Amino acid sequence: MKNVFVGNLSFGATEDSLRSMFEAYGAVERVSLVTDRDTGRARGFGFVEMTNGAEADRAIAELNGREVDGRALNVNEARPKTDRNSGGGYRAGGGGNGRSRNRW
Repeated sequence: MKNVFVGNLSFGATEDSLRSMFEAYGAVERVSLVTDRDTGRARGFGFVEMTNGAEADRAIAELNGREVDGRALNVNEARPKTDRNSGGGYRAGGGGNGRSRNRW
């Protein structure tokens, strides 16, 4: 089982159109288009879960960069989701003027 990221999709793309694009390369287990939480509109990317890793690799090689609906697709193996609360973004300790506190 391999999860594939598909980016730069047309906002008119559907799960069915994405499924049929990938089924040309092998068995598709699941397709999900990511939508905006507030508006429900597509955000231009999604994920395709393929049963066979070799078939997924072939789909990635063939579809990455392919133009669909006037947009060049960005297709690669999905990276595991990182925990948003571990590091990055928010810094505790407040203030400062951009200088390091450590002075050597």
